Amino acid sequence: MLSPGDCIALTGELGAGKTTFARALIRAASGERELEVPSPTFTLTQLYETPRFEIAHLDLYRIETPNEVEELGIEAALLRGIAVIEWPERGEDRMPTADFILSFTDDGDGDNDTRSVTMSSNTASAPRLARFTEIRDFLSVSASAGTDYHLSYLQGDASPRRYARLIDGNGKRSILMDSPKQGDGPPIQNGLPYSQIAHLAEDVRPFAAISTALNERGFSAPEIFAHDLNDGLLLIEDFGDAVFGSEVKRGRDQANLWQRATDTLIALRASPPIQMPLPDGTDYQLPKIDRHVLNIETQLLLDWYWPSVFGKPAHSDIELQFTRAWSPLFDAVLAAPFGWLLRDFHSPNLIALDNRKPPRDVGIIDFQDAMIGPHAYDLVSLLQDARVDVSADLETNLIERYLEQVSTTEAHFDADQFRFVYAALGAQRNTKILGIFARLAKRDGKRQYLTHLPRIWGYLARNLAHPGLTELAAWYDAHLPADIRRRGIAL
Repeated sequence: MLSPGDCIALTGELGAGKTTFARALIRAASGERELEVPSPTFTLTQLYETPRFEIAHLDLYRIETPNEVEELGIEAALLRGIAVIEWPERGEDRMPTADFILSFTDDGDGDNDTRSVTMSSNTASAPRLARFTEIRDFLSVSASAGTDYHLSYLQGDASPRRYARLIDGNGKRSILMDSPKQGDGPPIQNGLPYSQIAHLAEDVRPFAAISTALNERGFSAPEIFAHDLNDGLLLIEDFGDAVFGSEVKRGRDQANLWQRATDTLIALRASPPIQMPLPDGTDYQLPKIDRHVLNIETQLLLDWYWPSVFGKPAHSDIELQFTRAWSPLFDAVLAAPFGWLLRDFHSPNLIALDNRKPPRDVGIIDFQDAMIGPHAYDLVSLLQDARVDVSADLETNLIERYLEQVSTTEAHFDADQFRFVYAALGAQRNTKILGIFARLAKRDGKRQYLTHLPRIWGYLARNLAHPGLTELAAWYDAHLPADIRRRGIAL
């Protein structure tokens, strides 16, 4: 539940358990259960690097005056990570406001190994503390071993969702998905927020319904072990750590993995149903892609990327030319054959399951935003992966594999139309990603996404080379030529 900038105050008498708790917290965050964590009673401050953030562990018991707090660098520590502070009351008014306060007391039963802990928070952090109790209550009845389990943080995606790996007392592994219902943002078109226009999932119901449907039809989506659909909590199957992107970095053959994923998409053309049952007895129906989805996503380039590069919004004439260039492409895309469109079928969301037979040998973990739409969309997501380089040769080879296999099973398949729709959707998707990555950098401070921009521009150039996209290519050449694209890398 912790985030960079959090200040955690630990209060209680000597021997109440403050250091024991701090040690456990630091070990959990570091992922090293045997990490040496000495008490900072004499050093006053100990620093720890963890995969998530730096942790400053402070003990103020030995300070003589509150003024000494200013020499300990707590404010700087909160800029780099979190601070866990024992005896915070000795710092008096020199202390930063605590986000969470844990008060330790002996429970009075004579057992030296147990303590009672009261948790409280400031107003801003109160929702996180409330969420913590909801998760604890959910796991107490959902985890197979009751309260005997170990949780470890998993890096999430660019969304508000959070994940943790759970190992129960019997060694069974599962994944906790923490995905509370998202409130609608401000209306931006026709009185509707972005999420509704773009058909984005606002709770866990789509995930639950689609996961079950995929499994029933021979694909590998996480099985759902427990659910609280109203509170947005799921306990799901753990596919392990053989994520495609990570496997390639470890030296695994990329061509083999991407071919397996391509074959999975070919199998997915035998479309599962549009309407699917939910565990609570209700149904979920997949939305259908439309002009509003395509338009609002491409508009992200002008909303976020353009101002980041030029320091001002695009002129209305430029925006009008942009819209006109896209309009006939959208018409053609929406006239193509439709099927299931998982939407985020790319390396961070695909896991190698080598002990399963195709198409179950590819674990799919992100599909809650799925729609009914052109088949080419997911192939673009895979073969123009935003986070992993996919060479032009590998892309070409797998497109040919896809076309050849589909042509043998579908008598009316139009390969030329598919190539055009692939290029148009490739241009649309990479245009959207440029805007999203600029937004993540500017609005959310996630500047690591900027390192992917050269790759995105490279993919976009491949798509714009299609003869059916000449008008759109002319717009990019006129308004975002090569020198501007290079400048945009820094934002």
